[in-house]
This record gives sequence, structure tokens and C-alpha cells, in this order.
Amino acid sequence: MPDTQRTALKGRGAASARTPSRFGLASREVDGDWRDHVAALDGPPVALRTTVTEERPRSILSFNRSPDVPFDRSINAYRGCEHGCIYCFARPTHAYLDLSPGLDFETQLFAKPGAARLLRETLAKPGYRPRPIALGTNTDPYQPIERDWRITRQILELCREARHPVTITTKSDRVLDDLDLIADMAREKLVAVAISVTTLDPGLSRKLEPRCAAPAKRLAALGRLVEAGVPTHCSVSPVIPAITDQFMEGILAEAGKLGVPSAGWIPLRLPHEVAPLFREWLEVHYPERAGKVMSIVRSIRGGRDNDPNFGTRMKPEGVWADLFRSRFCIAAKRAGIGKHRFELDCSRFCPPSPEGQLDLFG
Repeated sequence: MPDTQRTALKGRGAASARTPSRFGLASREVDGDWRDHVAALDGPPVALRTTVTEERPRSILSFNRSPDVPFDRSINAYRGCEHGCIYCFARPTHAYLDLSPGLDFETQLFAKPGAARLLRETLAKPGYRPRPIALGTNTDPYQPIERDWRITRQILELCREARHPVTITTKSDRVLDDLDLIADMAREKLVAVAISVTTLDPGLSRKLEPRCAAPAKRLAALGRLVEAGVPTHCSVSPVIPAITDQFMEGILAEAGKLGVPSAGWIPLRLPHEVAPLFREWLEVHYPERAGKVMSIVRSIRGGRDNDPNFGTRMKPEGVWADLFRSRFCIAAKRAGIGKHRFELDCSRFCPPSPEGQLDLFG
């Protein structure tokens, strides 16, 4: 279907199944047969079903040495994310499977039911040294399928057993399903939770992140976590110029009323296939301001759609970046919010039994 005919798909962020070109996925050439006219005649599908495939990796804990993130190890219980955030920087990971970072990323999901078992084996190794494990660094640990698979909960149960610290980043109030575990871990300085709030407008949220919890529910979840004594962070992210930046002050004001002690902001990132998908989204939803949005994005990224370099990729530059930074600092100060780095306790880590059985003499 030509780009000019792209339309929004109900409940999905991407408007197409753009295929990756970096890893060799074959594309069918237009040759004039009936398949080339199906979309034009029938229109887009009314609904796209979500499928979940079990993935059996040999390891579950990923390590990194990036200077741009405050953690060196992470777990992703799922590959792909049903939330469908059009701006998600993790979309290109589906390209490694020769699947589309567009609609496939939102509809063809992979779950790792053996995650807790693999983590147990890793934590039980004699040479393992604990540092906080980050959950939700690529795909959301509390996306809708967690309700049935409960992989994130199994990981938290093991971390509580081993007294291993974790951090959680999510856009879902479903994190409250595990508040019993999280509150227990918080009392022992074993957990901190960050919830991302992009906008206060539920209509805009449905376009940007169609299957995420509504903004009001995310704010309410922040409040519940604070009440339970959980170290809580509000992430105003991503900040999208001329689309969501207008909500920065309002989000911080609401978070401040809830007693959230920490907040930060992250500018829009458009790596690899995310840039054309986001441009397509703009043409569908905000064609009149698409040029302005991308002009500002390029201005804070050194003239490009994205800055992929370590050390600078999370640090926008230029006049617009300085303006966003100043606005955030002023609004956070007014709301009584700082930017804390919660110190979690690694000193009481107790390696679990490799197979999960009780120690005979423990």
C-alpha cells in the first residue's frame, strides 16, 4: 500500500509491517498479480491477533558495558511488546529474527518461561557477584501477556529468595499485581521501580502507546508504590518535541502531589528501523506538524534522526535540548522532586540452590 494511504490500525502503534533490510529478509517484488491489489480493495485488516511463542534461550542474564545506562546486567522475560509504543527503541530487535519491527514487534511475541530457572543457575555459580538486575530495559516486564505467563513474578520470587536487588521499569499499572513481593523487597532495600509517563492526554496515549495503561492509571500506580514504601521514580519519557513536551510540567506536578521522590526525562530516540516507522506514524496522525517534529529531533541529534554513539546517545544537544532541560529542572523543583539514585543492598545476597531444592542443613 502506498505511504499516502496508510491508516491507523485500531489498538496498534505501527501502521505497517515494514520489513528489515539489514539482515536479509527477502521482499517480494510488485509484479501486478492479485496480491498487489488486496490491500487497496479490502483495506487493512480489522484486527491483528497477538501470538506468543515460547523461546528457550540457554542464558537469561545479559551484561553490558555501556556508559549511558546505570546498570550492567538485565533480564528481558519477553521479546516483542504488545504495548505497541511507536517510539520504542527495542523494535529493531525483531529484525534479528527477520520479523518486522513494525506490526510483528507488537503482534508476534516471544516468552521465556524458563527465565527463573536459568537465573537460578546463574546466581548459584560460585563466581557470581551480585549487582542490581534491571527488568524492563528492552521490552516491558508487565506487558499484557504477563498476566498469564507470570514470568516477571517468578523472577522476583527468586530474587527475594536470594536477596538479590532488582530495578523495574514499566509503563503498566500491572506492576501492582506484584506489590506484595515488591513491598517486601523494598523493606530490605532490594528493589526500586520506575514508571514512564509520556503524556497526560489519554487520546494521545492511545495513538502513541495503544495498549499501555492510561496515564491516570500509571500515576495512580506511582502513588500506590510510594504509599507502600517502595523507592519510586517517574520517568518523563520519551519527550517528543511538539507532541508530548507540553505535558512535562503537568506530569511532574502530578508526581509531586503523590510524593514521588525522583524523576528524570529521556529524549526521543529513533535507532535503525524506528525512524521510518515514527515518520510514518507522524504522517498518519499529525501530518501538519511532521516536518517540525523531525526538524527539532534532528537539531538535538547533531543533524541526524538518531545519535547511536556511546556517551552521547542519551545526551541531546542544542538550543531545543537546553530548553527541555531547563523546563524539566524548573518543574521538578516546583514539584519538590529530586533525581535520586536509589542505593540497593547487595551485601545480603545468598546464592540459591541450583535446582531449587531446600538445603539439608540450611
